[in-house]
Amino acid sequence: MADPNPARTFADPEDPIIAATVPDHYTPLLDVDPPAGENSRRPLKGFLVILSGLVLVGLLMALISENGPSVSQDSQQNDLTLNAPAESTNISAQFLEPASRGPSTGVSEKSFRLHSGVRAPFPWSNTMLTWQRTGYHFQPEKNWMNDPNGPMFYGGWYHFFYQYNPDAAVWGNIVWGHAVSKDLIEWLHLPLAMVADQWYDTNGVWTGSATLLSDGQVIMLYTGATNESVQVQNLAYPADLSDPLLVDWVKYPGNPVLVPPPGIDDKDFRDPTTAWYWPDGKWRIAIGSKVNKTGISLVYNTEDFKKYELIEGVLHAVPGTGMWECVDLYPVSLKEDNGLDTSFNGPGVKHVLKASLDDDKNDYYAIGTYSLESGNWTPDNPNLDVGIGLRYDYGKFYASKTFYDQNKQRRILWGWIGETDGESADIKKGWASVQSIPRTVVFDKKTGTNILQWPVAEIKSLRKSSKKFDKLEVGPGSVVTLEVEKATQMDITAEFEIDKEALKRIGESDVEYSCRTSGGSAQRGELGPFGLLLLADEGRCEQTPVYFYVAKGTDGQLKTFFCTDESRSSLANDVDKRIFGSTVPVIKGEKLSMRILVDHSIIESFAQGGRTCITSRVYPTKAIYGAAQLYVFNNATSASITASIQTWAMKSAYIRPYSSHQES
Repeated sequence: MADPNPARTFADPEDPIIAATVPDHYTPLLDVDPPAGENSRRPLKGFLVILSGLVLVGLLMALISENGPSVSQDSQQNDLTLNAPAESTNISAQFLEPASRGPSTGVSEKSFRLHSGVRAPFPWSNTMLTWQRTGYHFQPEKNWMNDPNGPMFYGGWYHFFYQYNPDAAVWGNIVWGHAVSKDLIEWLHLPLAMVADQWYDTNGVWTGSATLLSDGQVIMLYTGATNESVQVQNLAYPADLSDPLLVDWVKYPGNPVLVPPPGIDDKDFRDPTTAWYWPDGKWRIAIGSKVNKTGISLVYNTEDFKKYELIEGVLHAVPGTGMWECVDLYPVSLKEDNGLDTSFNGPGVKHVLKASLDDDKNDYYAIGTYSLESGNWTPDNPNLDVGIGLRYDYGKFYASKTFYDQNKQRRILWGWIGETDGESADIKKGWASVQSIPRTVVFDKKTGTNILQWPVAEIKSLRKSSKKFDKLEVGPGSVVTLEVEKATQMDITAEFEIDKEALKRIGESDVEYSCRTSGGSAQRGELGPFGLLLLADEGRCEQTPVYFYVAKGTDGQLKTFFCTDESRSSLANDVDKRIFGSTVPVIKGEKLSMRILVDHSIIESFAQGGRTCITSRVYPTKAIYGAAQLYVFNNATSASITASIQTWAMKSAYIRPYSSHQES
């Protein structure tokens, strides 16, 4: 739809600092209809809520015009200090948190809700909101998106399906969006693959997985929410296997093929996995569930994907982890760097079991053994079991799904990256959520205890101009500006070496360091923090540090932490600003290394080749467009570091709408 007010994509008169730098090629803000969520059947109530919201917006705008700060105000901080979180802009009016979306229908909370309760909204300008849309991450043209579904390679195309609300930028009315790509980077949007048009999925076409059979068939199993909000499993398949785009899909007339078994709640039975082939000639699938507070994965046998037998026992269970969503089970090679088909098992193979925990909205994985005798999976280290140990990502990353790419013999991981701003801002900008850059997954042969995640090689096709900064000496308490072409859309690699004498001098600590609770990048220690300041304005009142911190623990051993600090990422008060991170294993002789993908409001960071990953959503108000800058910093108290950094400006990916059967 054409924008009736195209001028609104440019800087507002009140935003002179942005007006000087905003380009004219960013996608305009979309026209947005009132949100259609799970309460959309009550139009009168929805109308009154919207009307009240409009009145409130009017009052707020009046207040802002008199008292609101200008985003062009001069920074109050012109030196190194990293001592305190950014001051949030406060407005006297208050608004209630957005409505809960999801739990009443039996799925996890989909609304982002600030933890401190009632907040006042920040006066977002159209210029700020337009900047937030990404340049090379996958997202629909408009509206809400969440879980990745059924990824596969078929007919020369990578297919990607996703949870989608075609009516609004909030969760609700979920159907399946569909897009295809030749390279996992540039995408063609196709018509909706499946909509909620049957009694067994009328309340939502929810998460599912694809299985490719040896005879060329494509099996798609997905969870449907029935007219009574019971979670059931359904079968769908392409209408025409000769169509490489798989535009049309057929739902099996005998759906649902699975209903919750005895002892499982109607709303705790969802997200079927890709099937794997069993030596007895049958296929097996897993489905997430729980019993009381124990997270479990049920397993079923099937020969034709229409009739199923529940296997006695469970694939795995972990007490205290709650509902398991989006379960995934796949093999990894202990010797090779290539991926393995989901059905592969045998010597030299371990199996990764992953679950998305509904209770804390994080994706946990563990490495273990999948027994062909018992049909159970057992973790190598019970202390690092699913839900209590390792995570795919220590930031904003959920409901992930892998698939085996037989085209290039690799396993690819997708993850949903939700918003952490206010729902009202999402409605105004007309979209919500992005997907992570697809990542390859392999076993870390050096540590033997974790996987490695890394952006697919195809992302390098978007690299443009490059700059190198070799062997920069950065003393304690220093910040160095890195002159780059485009600080809002970059691919960055960096290596750091700590002064060896400082390593020898470090004393023992009686307190264990934690990225989350130890003060972020403002907390100074002998060997850190040091790293990069991303999306920072000239005065650094807005900045997002991604950094290492080396500390000697209570056991006397050196530990390396990899963290992202959002506490100063924005002056806005209605966005989440957390400190994320975890330890990262460092092998003797390795330099500390990171790779960072910056794409407007999303930052994906990978330490030590992908042993620890952190994804952040950030919403700066000043450090946008040409006002954003990049710095290297060292906030250690005594150690100097040597940094070698390479940056690439990134082109935007060509993600285009569907117009007809397009095969090139």
